Formats: sequence, structure tokens, C-alpha cells
Amino acid sequence: MSTYIQRVGTTYIPVTDPEKSSIWYQEKLGAVENFRNYDKAILDFAHQSFFLVKAKPGEAAKFLDVHGKDHFTVTFEVDGYNLLVEFHNYLEKQGVNVGEIEDRGHAGNNFVFYDLDGNLFDVWSELSPSFKELHGAK
Repeated sequence: MSTYIQRVGTTYIPVTDPEKSSIWYQEKLGAVENFRNYDKAILDFAHQSFFLVKAKPGEAAKFLDVHGKDHFTVTFEVDGYNLLVEFHNYLEKQGVNVGEIEDRGHAGNNFVFYDLDGNLFDVWSELSPSFKELHGAK
């Protein structure tokens, strides 16, 4: 059976203030805002649409793993270790809450970061082979 699903088109992220969060994502991650109202902001970055949806305080995109540690729901990819380090340093200088660069026992290295509302994201130093093929990345 072939798969019907071809890609993830949109990710929804809970935020307390769509305008404030949209500005943060634009300034820190290079997102482009396409639409915003009281309830949401629609951003494009990383070849995907992200909806920043106004949520009740305390809501966040993360969960506790079996060890009781916060776990991310999204991993962003950069093209190589040098860019991982560069992006990590950039986020630190921007005052973003970032974790240490770590080797998790698989190809590449990772680090995590939090947005203004405590949403947890991961960054991996390896581009997926299918992304490289489709987009002509190195």
C-alpha cells in the first residue's frame, strides 16, 4: 500500500498572545507572518505553516516522557553540525531558553529550545535525505 499522506502542512502551537508570539517567531526564527487576528497568527517558516493559536494560560506543546522530563513534539533540521552550533549560539545571544548541544546516540547532534509560552522544540544537525533530494540541499 502506498501512503496517502505526503507531508505535514501545518503545525498548531498554543500561545497566550498571538501578536507577541508572532513577533518573537519572526525575530528569533525568521518566520514570515501571513495573517493575524485576535485568535491566531499564521506564519510560514521551515517549509511549513505554523498557526499560533490563542490558548488558555499554561497550555504548551510538549509532554512528559516516561522519565518525567519535558519532551518536544517538533524537530527542526539544520544542514550540519556547524550550523547547529551557529544557530544555538544565535538563540542564546537572543535570550532564548536553550538546552546544551547533545549527542543522543544517533546520527547528528541536537539541542532543545523554548518559546515565550514554554512550547518545547528540538533542533537536529541533519537534514532528512528526502528533503535534500526534493530541495537540492547539500
